[in-house]
Amino acid sequence: MSERREIVAYARSLIDTRFHHRARVPGHGIDCAGVLVLCARRCALVAQDFDLPPYGENPDKNLMVEWCDKFMGRRVAKADMQPGDALVMVTDKYPQHLGVIGNYKHGGLSLIHASNVANPPRVVESHLTWLPNQRFVAAYAFPGVDLWLA
Repeated sequence: MSERREIVAYARSLIDTRFHHRARVPGHGIDCAGVLVLCARRCALVAQDFDLPPYGENPDKNLMVEWCDKFMGRRVAKADMQPGDALVMVTDKYPQHLGVIGNYKHGGLSLIHASNVANPPRVVESHLTWLPNQRFVAAYAFPGVDLWLA
């Protein structure tokens, strides 16, 4: 079983990798789904060739939630999220943004995610806050990860 701290550490190793839609190359290019896919591969939670089915730059409706329901572990309540969980959120009209929950250096939770609105677009870690354009949809434990922080 993989430890949550291993997931967070690997997600943080991706920070500053430039944003590139559907890319899965640490240090060169990645998108928000790629952060989850690469963390799961690195921590041996999925096969090394695992990936999502093809998706557009603006996934529609509930594609990302359906994907997470199918491939991630169990859902986690918003109040029970902890470092090492995955998050699905709305950043526009539909649930389309994914990230890994971390522990924010100044307290609370953070989100490690590939942001196409960062300057320059890249993987970043930011304090997890809920804004009108950033709404919680679902959180998940990675498959095979213990319930509590290791």
